[in-house]
Amino acid sequence: MKKVFLSVAALLGLLHAKAQESKPTEKSRKLTFEEANLVSSYYHQDGNNSAVTGGIGSERLTDISNNIEVVLLKYDKKDRKNKFTFNIGLDHYTSASSDMIDLKANSSASHADNRIYPSISWSRENEKKGSTLMGGISLSSEFDYQSYGANIGFAQKTKNRMGEFTARFQTYLDQVKLVTPIELRSNTNLGSGGSEHENYGSSGRNTYALSLSYSQIINSNFQVEFLADAVQQSGFLSLPFHRVYFIDGTVHQEALPDKRFKIPLGMRANYFFGDQFIMRAYYRYYRDDWGIKSNTASIEMPIKLSPFVSLSPFYRYYRQTAAKYFAAYQQHSGLDDYYTSNYDLSQFSSNFYGAGVRLNLPNGLFGIRKLDMLELRYGHYSKSVGMKSDIISLNLRFK
Repeated sequence: MKKVFLSVAALLGLLHAKAQESKPTEKSRKLTFEEANLVSSYYHQDGNNSAVTGGIGSERLTDISNNIEVVLLKYDKKDRKNKFTFNIGLDHYTSASSDMIDLKANSSASHADNRIYPSISWSRENEKKGSTLMGGISLSSEFDYQSYGANIGFAQKTKNRMGEFTARFQTYLDQVKLVTPIELRSNTNLGSGGSEHENYGSSGRNTYALSLSYSQIINSNFQVEFLADAVQQSGFLSLPFHRVYFIDGTVHQEALPDKRFKIPLGMRANYFFGDQFIMRAYYRYYRDDWGIKSNTASIEMPIKLSPFVSLSPFYRYYRQTAAKYFAAYQQHSGLDDYYTSNYDLSQFSSNFYGAGVRLNLPNGLFGIRKLDMLELRYGHYSKSVGMKSDIISLNLRFK
């Protein structure tokens, strides 16, 4: 937890300087500052079903994450509102399971790593026509995985402005470094020290997603949104360092099909009980052609304790069936064409619950008047297969 606040302090100066810019005037033709958000979080998990060691072994992992988002606005000559969002995130994690790629303590290059993920997005809203164009690009890079993303989209409000339809297309073109378990490597893939080395090859993984949504204001108290996605993945969809142990005791590298099609369908509903209570509900049904079916239901109930303080307890329940390629440690056989012992693809249920405290700060904080919101959230997650995790996050907003 101490590291989280040290990270916040280190980045606060940058955001403070940015926040000193003036807020945009109406129909401003200049690029003006709208808001900035800094989110820092600390995550810790543990369990005994590591896919790196064939479905058994420690899943202990810690992750410290920092993310900065800056939003700028500009009206063009046709009075269309252009919004530019710049985002950069940096994660640092340590993983006991990844450290077992080489089966020697602190030997694997993946036992600790940094991930950096910048993105830029743009939207142009024609307020007279109620239409919006949008697009963006992103990058994510770490030791054994690089991802390049792009998206385009369109939104159109109804004539009475009570409803809005949105369509978005996204693509991710990824490269997976083929870091295999040490006992399955050929000599040509070993460095002089006999462990992971940069001469490993890589393989591609592509994702294409079409997202459709429709939101509707029913009345002043009730809003709903319907969501549908179609996701197609192709390429190397296994993880190269996941072991699978067969009935005969032999060890193999995880093998999964090179295609996967997913269909999630969801619904959101917000109901306002006066000025003090809001109910936010969500449901999603999911299925794919690997045999997984799942249901997700969540509820969050923000409660306004005062004009400046609110409390938001939340709960999410999730349940899924197993992929047809999953089996536990030493349960696969040589008759199987595809095999994995990754418990993320097993049958399980999970619970995630916690609460957030939000402070609206009309006079700022820490001597920074532009700092208008602080939110602290905590959540506890548990799986029926034994994995547990905790996350605490801090969000600072500058307006």
